[in-house]
Amino acid sequence: MTSWMDMILVLLILPGFVMLGSSRLQACLGALALQGFLMGVLPLVSAESPITARLALLAAATVALKGVTLPKLLEKAMRRAEVRHEVEPFIGFGASILVGIAALAGSFWVSTRLPLPGSTEPSLAVAIALFNIFVGFTLLVTRKVALNQVVGYLVLESGIYIFGMSLALELPLMVELGILLDVFVAVFVMGIMIFHISRAFDHIDTDRLSTLKE
Repeated sequence: MTSWMDMILVLLILPGFVMLGSSRLQACLGALALQGFLMGVLPLVSAESPITARLALLAAATVALKGVTLPKLLEKAMRRAEVRHEVEPFIGFGASILVGIAALAGSFWVSTRLPLPGSTEPSLAVAIALFNIFVGFTLLVTRKVALNQVVGYLVLESGIYIFGMSLALELPLMVELGILLDVFVAVFVMGIMIFHISRAFDHIDTDRLSTLKE
């Protein structure tokens, strides 16, 4: 299963670069859905023992929530807000790709200094987790459209999820599902906020909110 796990982890790099380099929110949501699907498959290919009902339930819940439900909720918010593109981010899309390449290289370097417990070899999972955390943080602080910032939050959480799974694959199922529920509630609240911001101000550009006066 190790080769399959490594392949899934490498594929998890691609959605990050799509989100960094695309101005189309639909493309970003598609990349988010792909990431959610890959995240759901990851527990199944990471298991050294035969796949249990717990792992199967976790995989199904992850795919259903991260790969289907959350992207659909954000797509619905995008349609209601009538916004399709990210316009003039704080860091341009080409520069964002370069930042992502630097982040990927830095993540692999840091992973050589952070071997997993019981191992002296660098962990690919740690490198990919750190990369996704950095991509999520970059989207949060460099994008102006609130919807893209929600996507950044989800990518950041996905990085934390990968990192936690690499350290403790045998976490109790209820803890894992509780984390997924917390993410779902957070994104649901963010979707409501996006809708109300759009209805009140006719846009969801958070940068323009700084011009409000008392």
